[in-house]
Amino acid sequence: MRIDKFLNSVNITKRRAVASDMINSSVVKVNNITIKKAKDIKIGDIVTITYLENEKKYEVLQIPTGKSTPKSQQHLYIKEI
Repeated sequence: MRIDKFLNSVNITKRRAVASDMINSSVVKVNNITIKKAKDIKIGDIVTITYLENEKKYEVLQIPTGKSTPKSQQHLYIKEI
């Protein structure tokens, strides 16, 4: 699954366009490497998002099969580090 679709489907971002903008602005890294939005995400990858005042890291636990997942199921797909 592409990183922009992944961020949207596990409810890290509200819209895929927001995820794409974040990736184009180089605030999203996978395994400490700046990536493009077509990058495929794999189980075990570490996704780092740098906000203005803080940074969040997530470990990919599972890849969702659908377009979106309920917020209550978010813990099955990512774990905040």
